[in-house]
Amino acid sequence: MRRRVEGVWVSLAAALVAALCYGIAAVMQAMAVRAASRRKTHTGRALGGVDPGLVVRMLRQWPFIASLIIDLVGFVAQLVALRRLPLFAAQAIIAGNLAVTAVFAAWLMHLELAWREWLAVGGVILGVGMLGSSAGPHAAIGVSPQFKLALILAVAGIAAAGIAASRLRAGLRTPVLGAVAGLGYGVLAVAARVLPGFSPHQLIRDPAAYALAAAGIVSFMLYATALEGGSVTVATAAVVLAETTPPAVVGVMFLGDQTRPGLGGIAVLGFSLAIVCAVALARF
Repeated sequence: MRRRVEGVWVSLAAALVAALCYGIAAVMQAMAVRAASRRKTHTGRALGGVDPGLVVRMLRQWPFIASLIIDLVGFVAQLVALRRLPLFAAQAIIAGNLAVTAVFAAWLMHLELAWREWLAVGGVILGVGMLGSSAGPHAAIGVSPQFKLALILAVAGIAAAGIAASRLRAGLRTPVLGAVAGLGYGVLAVAARVLPGFSPHQLIRDPAAYALAAAGIVSFMLYATALEGGSVTVATAAVVLAETTPPAVVGVMFLGDQTRPGLGGIAVLGFSLAIVCAVALARF
């Protein structure tokens, strides 16, 4: 039991590291997207379609290269967090990266956060603290091969939905692309959770590993496209909502996620507070 409790604390620390890394990388990636974009607008309408050359051009931007390294560190920390934490806790804590983004962007760009934004930052911190205190170690529940194959099919469906969303009119394009990208990141989290281990032998043979890799690539492209053609606020808020709530439901229903005894209400309140404040911070 003591080892399991220690594992939860290690996973909580890893989730916080992931949030820190993702928050810093997000600012640097937004800068790179703006510098690499070749899209033109006409009468306020962005050209549709996913631009495969966007990432290639972003590779020429040093902030993007640095952000990839930081993202990699964050991703490893996220994998560690998902090994022991319930999905509802891990995803909500990682969504707190928006608080990091706001503070880091204010420092980097010499901007001032309004009192509402500082209040939202405090709300994220409080919500994350409540989640950390209420999260219990997840029960080890195996999933069927069909469940893992369903993750691959889900990624294919997300890719198709993303291509369709990229052709929507300007008003709908960004939020729908952000939501679809968020669903992809949610699939990535679920796939990471059900992996039996990280040895090359295990990864090569496990369908969840392929779902994880595909979900990461597809979601990154869709999110970059959403950022390129519309409001960062709208895109990021949509991503946060879609990458946290669906995986949390899947974790509770299918993967044995649970809170510590008697702290279910604290977990729900902490989750809601962290997500609402994270979405509010997307305005910044």
